[in-house]
Amino acid sequence: MDSSAQLVILAGLVIGFIYGAVGLLSGFCLMSSMRGFLAEGDGRLVRSYALAIAVAIAASQVLAGSGAVDLGKSIYLQQSFSAPVLFLGGLLFGYGMVLSNGCGSRALVLLGRGNLRSFVVVIVLAIAAQMTLKGLIAPARIALVQASQTTVNTNSLPSLLAALGPSEALSRAIAAAGIVVALILFAFAHPVFRRSPGQIAAGVIVGVLVASGWFVTGYLGADDFNPVPVTSLTFIAPIADSLQYAMLSTGLTLNFGIATVAGVFAGSLATALATGRFKLEGYSSPRHMLRSGSGAALMGIGGVMAFGCSIGQGLTGVSTLALGSFVALAGILLGTTAGLRGVLRVQPLAMA
Repeated sequence: MDSSAQLVILAGLVIGFIYGAVGLLSGFCLMSSMRGFLAEGDGRLVRSYALAIAVAIAASQVLAGSGAVDLGKSIYLQQSFSAPVLFLGGLLFGYGMVLSNGCGSRALVLLGRGNLRSFVVVIVLAIAAQMTLKGLIAPARIALVQASQTTVNTNSLPSLLAALGPSEALSRAIAAAGIVVALILFAFAHPVFRRSPGQIAAGVIVGVLVASGWFVTGYLGADDFNPVPVTSLTFIAPIADSLQYAMLSTGLTLNFGIATVAGVFAGSLATALATGRFKLEGYSSPRHMLRSGSGAALMGIGGVMAFGCSIGQGLTGVSTLALGSFVALAGILLGTTAGLRGVLRVQPLAMA
């Protein structure tokens, strides 16, 4: 393994470690954010998530605009994609996230805290994702994509604006600035959030970590002879790859995603031990385990179809301003809302 690849793996471990620590201390999670927002009138977590998106977009687009990173090499900015499959995958992922009480990244964080329910979620998610990527479910997924994919010249918001006349640089600035300002206004319009330095810090740090991932893989990992895939924080395929690596390490190679997964677990574990939050927990009943495992399977299948999770598409994909990422995120939000209303019987309250 050459030095650039080693640097990428080390950086992935560090990024994951920080995310794991922040995730444990702040409770950063889209499902928890939406449940608090809809059921309890507590908008702090959802505004922390919005702030993370804003920071991720701003920092990532600065990297792209300066030429430091070519986001066009990522999986999100493809000329051909299937909007129906992305949306359906998002729906399945969002609904499964509710059944499992958290996404894949949240499961890794809780596992580090001693939550053994999350161990089942991680394993089932990994198996279902691998089946959808390369196993029994893969032919059906590929057939759906081939039947519904379209090839477009405008695959991102900046390219859509550029088609109307502005230059590429101006279109990038307008698209990024519009979304970033709207998200920041939404976040800081909430008085309680403004008085929550921990949640503000969590949103900023997670957003910076997304941009850091792009920088690590797109700039530090750039090598004409042994290029590293340009990616950042995402957890569905990396969790699947991590399980496969644990079983077949002699025939596989470490990558940024696997290192990030290991880092998240290590960061959460270290933080839980240091703060006295480590506690072994299990399922309360077989019914609880069945629901959690079913949700993990839906997350694995849906996450592969959607090209990512609430972090992989909701933050990393959206930071590229790819149109497909907004489609997938819409599916995730709708699926999560349906799960909260249907499974957990959450009823909207007045927002505090």
